[in-house]
Amino acid sequence: MTIRIPMHIDAKLLTLTQWLSPAFPVGAFAFSHGLEQAARNGWVESASDLLEWLQDIMHHGSGFSDAIWIRLANDADTEADVLTLNAQCRAFAPSIERLREAERQGQAFARVTSDVWQVKLPALQLPIALGAAARQEDLPIEAVITLYLQSFLGNLVSAAQRIMPLGQTDAQAVLAKLNRDCIDIAEKTKTAKLQDISSSAFLSDIASMRHEKLQPRIFQS
Repeated sequence: MTIRIPMHIDAKLLTLTQWLSPAFPVGAFAFSHGLEQAARNGWVESASDLLEWLQDIMHHGSGFSDAIWIRLANDADTEADVLTLNAQCRAFAPSIERLREAERQGQAFARVTSDVWQVKLPALQLPIALGAAARQEDLPIEAVITLYLQSFLGNLVSAAQRIMPLGQTDAQAVLAKLNRDCIDIAEKTKTAKLQDISSSAFLSDIASMRHEKLQPRIFQS
């Protein structure tokens, strides 16, 4: 049996994959989310270490939190609500580098999507900007969160290849093993609220704080 997918759904998914592509000009390649410091400390030295590190971030740290921020922004009814969420998102940042990471990528995302898709977006933190833009473009929020998380992980795996001995095959194997985590977190956050945002990925947060003084370094975070 042939399954026919309506063209309007195709267009929305293509828009979403374009937004979350490594080629989309938000400068994600410049940030390691503290991974550079973790590798320097000897906390992440192998593919198995990297997998465990990323799973902790996804389920207990910024991955889970970002998924909730995206949902909350997507549910916001007014620009004032979005701006309030953005201020709260900034307040939850565990370090100045994490704050700048989300801020600079969010500003770039808002600028490009506003120019190309004519969505109305002020300068926002990345997960807030994505959630708000997805609402305006009527993109499926489950897909938005799932693909955002995969894109986030893909960037960190790519960063790991530049700072530790990790080959292309092992890198892709790590990313493939995390696909289920992306789906699970999108599902887990369906009914999440602001009070559900927390982080117990302590080493990841500590790494982002220590990275501020790391020299020499490749990444901005």
